[in-house]
Amino acid sequence: MLGEGSRVLHGAVLTAEDGEVHLGENSVVMENALVRGRANHPAVIGATVLVGPHAHVNGATVEAEVFIATGASLFPGSIAGTGAELRINSVLQVNSRLAAGTVLPIGWIAVGDPAQLFSPDRHDEIWAIQQTLDFPGTVYGAGRDTTMRDIMAGQSAYYGTHHQDRQLPDPH
Repeated sequence: MLGEGSRVLHGAVLTAEDGEVHLGENSVVMENALVRGRANHPAVIGATVLVGPHAHVNGATVEAEVFIATGASLFPGSIAGTGAELRINSVLQVNSRLAAGTVLPIGWIAVGDPAQLFSPDRHDEIWAIQQTLDFPGTVYGAGRDTTMRDIMAGQSAYYGTHHQDRQLPDPH
């Protein structure tokens, strides 16, 4: 669903393979950004939001008046609160909540609910929180001990199957 006055610029992709995508009024998805709705985590972008070039909003909720800079990533189940700013190449991890008005600095990672902010050089501290947030279960529906071979076999089958596709009529 696209709200009135919303814009999707050249090369941007809004995909709802098995979930919904909602883009609020007067929101803009810039060049080459990806917004992906998932079955258990629709992509819900509020009003007056900017999704910058090459940003990645995957099954996340973005409240109103959020600024998502170039290359920022929001993972499934994450929530960016009203007026938050996710600066260049920042990451809002799976199932994490960034409080309203929070600025996530360039290249930093927000993890947890409520999110704690970490510089990228603090991997061990990030991982201590991130491993409890169930990334493989949230994104792939798989347990942490599932092999990459099994995960990718499932992903390959999923993306190769479009049993509900329908051809749209030619508008000409």
